[in-house]
Amino acid sequence: MRILVIGGGGREHALVWKLAASPRVSKIYCAPGNPGISKLAECVNIAVTDNEALCQLAKDKNIDLTVVGPEGPLTEGIVDLFTANGLKIFGPNKAAAQLEGSKTFSKDLMRKYGIPTAKYAVFTDAVSAKKYVKEQGAPIVIKADGLAAGKGVVVAMSLDEALAAVDMIMCDQAFGNAGAQVVIEEFMQGEEASLLAFTDGVTVVPMVAAQDHKRVFDGDQGPNTGGMGAYAPAPVVTPDLLEQVVRKILQPTVNAMRQEGCLYRGCLYAGLMIGAEGPKVVEFNARFGDPETQVVLPLLVSDLTEIMEACIDGKLNQVSVEWKQEAAVCVVMAAGGYPGSYQKGKIITGLDAAEEKGAVVFHAGTSLDSGAVVTSGGRVLGVTAIGSNLQPALQNAYTGVEQIDFEGVHYRKDIAHRAVARIDK
Repeated sequence: MRILVIGGGGREHALVWKLAASPRVSKIYCAPGNPGISKLAECVNIAVTDNEALCQLAKDKNIDLTVVGPEGPLTEGIVDLFTANGLKIFGPNKAAAQLEGSKTFSKDLMRKYGIPTAKYAVFTDAVSAKKYVKEQGAPIVIKADGLAAGKGVVVAMSLDEALAAVDMIMCDQAFGNAGAQVVIEEFMQGEEASLLAFTDGVTVVPMVAAQDHKRVFDGDQGPNTGGMGAYAPAPVVTPDLLEQVVRKILQPTVNAMRQEGCLYRGCLYAGLMIGAEGPKVVEFNARFGDPETQVVLPLLVSDLTEIMEACIDGKLNQVSVEWKQEAAVCVVMAAGGYPGSYQKGKIITGLDAAEEKGAVVFHAGTSLDSGAVVTSGGRVLGVTAIGSNLQPALQNAYTGVEQIDFEGVHYRKDIAHRAVARIDK
C-alpha cells in the first residue's frame, strides 16, 4: 500500500509512525511533514490548506489510502473532493465535519437527540452575549463557534473575565470569522477525559481512553494550550463508564448524524467531563486528538490500515481491534513563552539519546536549519514512552525528556498527576 498523510505536527508523526509499522505499507508520503516524519516518509511541501494540490499528489503517486490529520481540510471538504476522484480517504466528509467545524451545529444536534452536554445559548452579537453572561454569572464558558486551532475556548472564573472573553472573540475578532458567533455554556464540574473512536457511520469501536493536560503549568495552572501532554489509559474512564459513554454518547451521535443525512466515517473524538451526573460532552472533534494520538496509537496492536479501510468501506464490524494491556505517557516539550509569543530557531540536542533510552520522540514544531533540527512552533516535541503500567511509562517518558534540550525549553513535570493520585490512595 502507498499512503499519504496530511499534516505536519505531532499527531501526524504518530500516525505515520503507526502506519509505517504495517507490513501492508510499502511507501508513505506526508504533506507537508516535518524533520521527524522525514525519517519514515517522503515529505512533500504542499500546504494542508491546498486540497486541489493534495488530490493531484494522491493521483500522481498512486496513493491507496489518504489519512487526514488536521481539522481544517476536513471542514473544507477534502474528503468529498478525494471521493469524487475515486480516491480512498479516511475522515468525515464536509457535512459530517460540521460536528467540529460549528459548535452551534454540534450543540443543537446533542440537544435534539438527547446526548448529555452542558446547557448553552448561542449569540451573534456581543451586547446580547454580555447580557446573558451577566444573567448567568460566573464561572461560565465562552466558545468561538468556528475553528480556532483549539484555542477558541475561555473558561471564565469571574464575570469580568467572561465579559472580556466576549469582547476578545466577538469585537476584537481574536479568532477571525470563527468568533462571529459564540456559544456560551454552563461551567461543568468534574474530571476531563478524551475518548476517541473508530466509526464507519454505523458501528462504533472506542479506542483507549486518554487524558490531556491543557494548562501550561504544573498543577493545571496558567492559560490553556493545545495540550502539554497526555496519558492512556485514563483510570477515570472505568470499564463501566466506557460502556456508558459508547451507549449514551458515541453511538447515539453516530446514529444522529446518519439520521441527519451526514454519514460520519473516520475518527470521532469526544472530549468528556466526568461529573456527579455522569459523563457529558465538552466538545466533539472530527479527527484524531493531539496529543492524545501520541499515547493511544502506541497501545494499538491491530493494523491501523485495516481498521481505516474498514471504516471507509462500511465494514468496521468485520475487523478485530486489539489493544496492549499497558500504559503510555506523552510529555510535550514546548518553547519558552508558549502559548504566548515565543522564539523559533533554537537548536535541539539529545533526540537520538532520548530514543536510545526507549522513548519515541514525535516532532510537533520542528524544522531543519543547515542540517540541524531547530524549534519552529510552540509545542516542539512530544516525548512518548510505554510501560507495563503508568509508573514505568511515566519514568520512561521523563527519562527521555531529560536527554533533550533547547534554549527556553518548558514542559510540565506532573503529567498524569490525577492518575498518580489515584494510585497513591
